Amino acid sequence: MPENPPADRWARHDWWGVVLDAPDVPVLARFYSELRGWAIWKQDATGAALDLGEGVAYLSIQYNPDYVRPTWPETPGRQQMMLHLDFEVTDLEAAVAHAVGLGAELPGHQPQENVRVLLDPAGHPFCLYT
Repeated sequence: MPENPPADRWARHDWWGVVLDAPDVPVLARFYSELRGWAIWKQDATGAALDLGEGVAYLSIQYNPDYVRPTWPETPGRQQMMLHLDFEVTDLEAAVAHAVGLGAELPGHQPQENVRVLLDPAGHPFCLYT
């Protein structure tokens, strides 16, 4: 029995994504677009959606004027991170340099040898790993 060809991704209705709050939507949307090579699918004053280019996943940035940067490493009594994004890379040193060049921050605390925790321009921790 032949398999059905996959449905056109734009016709699907099972999309899912991650939404990050930010005080400056264009800055964070541009950062992740350039970091990962994802197109900014739509953007306005209240948010942006990045098209990951395949499947039905997306990354969205949502304007929040009351956004509070999380601390890293975590500090009791201060804003904690609610989640973090992980990205596999082939050359950790080059990927870190690229991210820093786009505006990421490399904190001093690094818990693993093959992982680098960075902070995006809004302060969300994310990891690059091999």
